[in-house]
Amino acid sequence: MRTFTIDEYKLAANIIRGLSIDGIQNANSGHPGLPLGIADVASVLWLKHLNTTSANSQWLNRDRFVLSGGHGSMLLYSLQHLSGFPISIDDLKQFRQLGSKTPGHPEKDDELGIETTTGPLGQGIANAVGLAIAQKMLAGRFNTSKTDFFNNFTYVFCGDGDMMEGISHEACSFAGHLKLGRLIMFYDSNRISIEGDTDVTFTEDVEARFKAYGWETIEIDGHDYDAVDKAILEAKGNADKAPTLIICKTIIGKGSPNRAGTAKSHGEPLGVDEVKLTKQNLGLPADKDFYVPAEVHEIFKKRNEATSNLETVWKHRHEQEILSNSETAAKWNTFFSSTLPEDIEATLPVFDTAIATRAASGTVIKTLAQKIPNLVGGSADLSPSTKTWIEDSPAIGPDDFSGRNFQFGVRELAMAGIQNGMIAYGGLRVFSSTFFVFSDYMRPCMRVAAISGIPAIYIFTHDSFYVGEDGPTHEPVEQLASLRAMPNITLIRPADSTETGAAWLAALRNSEGPTAIMLTRQNLPIIDRTKYPPASMLEKGAYTLFQNGDGIPELTIIASGSEVALAMGAVKQLDDINVRLVNMPSWELFEKQSKDYRDSVLDPKCTARLAIEAGSSFGWSKYVGTGGAVVSLDTFGDSAPYKDLEKHFGFTPENVVAAARSVLA
Repeated sequence: MRTFTIDEYKLAANIIRGLSIDGIQNANSGHPGLPLGIADVASVLWLKHLNTTSANSQWLNRDRFVLSGGHGSMLLYSLQHLSGFPISIDDLKQFRQLGSKTPGHPEKDDELGIETTTGPLGQGIANAVGLAIAQKMLAGRFNTSKTDFFNNFTYVFCGDGDMMEGISHEACSFAGHLKLGRLIMFYDSNRISIEGDTDVTFTEDVEARFKAYGWETIEIDGHDYDAVDKAILEAKGNADKAPTLIICKTIIGKGSPNRAGTAKSHGEPLGVDEVKLTKQNLGLPADKDFYVPAEVHEIFKKRNEATSNLETVWKHRHEQEILSNSETAAKWNTFFSSTLPEDIEATLPVFDTAIATRAASGTVIKTLAQKIPNLVGGSADLSPSTKTWIEDSPAIGPDDFSGRNFQFGVRELAMAGIQNGMIAYGGLRVFSSTFFVFSDYMRPCMRVAAISGIPAIYIFTHDSFYVGEDGPTHEPVEQLASLRAMPNITLIRPADSTETGAAWLAALRNSEGPTAIMLTRQNLPIIDRTKYPPASMLEKGAYTLFQNGDGIPELTIIASGSEVALAMGAVKQLDDINVRLVNMPSWELFEKQSKDYRDSVLDPKCTARLAIEAGSSFGWSKYVGTGGAVVSLDTFGDSAPYKDLEKHFGFTPENVVAAARSVLA
């Protein structure tokens, strides 16, 4: 593989700088400081070490690169353009414009070779930890004595802001514990943030912090090409030992005569005059925008050809060692196809006793794990409570990644970010779990999963005030309404154990975004499916459970989760009224149905409607309208046995009956 000279590294770095500041100036918006400061490191990494190829952007053993400081996106777009990915000069000129391939912060795009969506600082670090974990897990399942089919490195660029965010502490602590030696992080230590010198808020010893995590650390001049190269080689040498932090001492905005080393270069365009002066300072033609000499195109072309050859060799060995054997080929197809076993629904457990839906979910997981070998997951130190441990399998640990269970520790935020990275790697179906109230800790990463279309599965237990004695700090009230406001996330609140199995299948079939399943701590009665519609109707989002009359109902009662059983009890006391009971486990699934179906469930001619849900009433007006009401909880909970709270908050058949008659009146 060709070795480049210092002059070639320098030329490539300066062209990256020129493209970056031109894109930002053209948009009159962006962050030039990061690309100018870290371009030297990027040049060496891309031209000598990063094994990725535009010829096959989804080569499974490619090195992964994550730009955690997503505000420096023009650095990534410039590199992807030079590396032959389908980002053209015209795309660079459309930076931050509507509908462009080059938005303000990188968004996951398989074709463009952008591994994860970044921007909220620190999340890219957690994603990188997830990518590195997935590599280790798949290596343990598919590497052979002849070929390491999964031996790639994960590289991440991060800055001072990433280091300050709490998620970096959680994720890097976990990475050090697991000894993720193929994770290499470059810390762009320029000591500048938006408000000025980081000394005003950030004076910790970062190197000592990472050593305490169990990382190897290397400190270099981030503008010394030889030092960068040697540091990467040393970090690669730690592959079987520990992750490595390369502390790159850099100058933010390097090359800009009047902005370098200042906060002014961080988050605003340099300005037309300063761009020209910067180009002159870098030895670039000041009168040419988006300038790339043929020599630089040739440099990157040679590198791309070399990495493409690596992919070709890998593919040949894959065909010889994996695909030529029916057993290993079948296993590979199971891991890397999006289909579920055809008989999966028939294998779901049958429930005949009242149990909590969290317990039912645990039984479902046991069954699914037998059929879906790439189903893995864990909890934030709560698996005995969330019932999410996969039986007959160990937890992954520093020296053993053969297991299927994760013990994330009390790290909800990092757990969700790591989960995003694991799924982005490919090959694994990943769930995470905690108490529903702690979804608030996970929300930033859930939001990025929704933006990215990552099919994460969240198992949230203890889903309402029925938590009881733990009190209001542990009793979710507003969380359902809050998550319902988030686009592209599917929320499911099953009514009984049988529906919990259907909820799991719906989650596994959702390939377009995350799914959250909310489960109870308290036991729920089993709905007799010989008398009522099958639990598979859950995938419609809402369905008529029963109606005690014909035609247009006088009253429609809508309930979700544990309140379906409550509603069934109330309807028995309303036998003088034509009542339709609608089970609505998922607003999002319901809204995907045709208008005809939705009207068949919620007949528009019936305006007397009552919704029941043990959470905030916010949003229910969409379904009950102006003529309806909601039995809900619009205050925080309380600490008491849940039976006492049930009466205290009015979640009794008698109160529902009174509310129903009030609506009719």
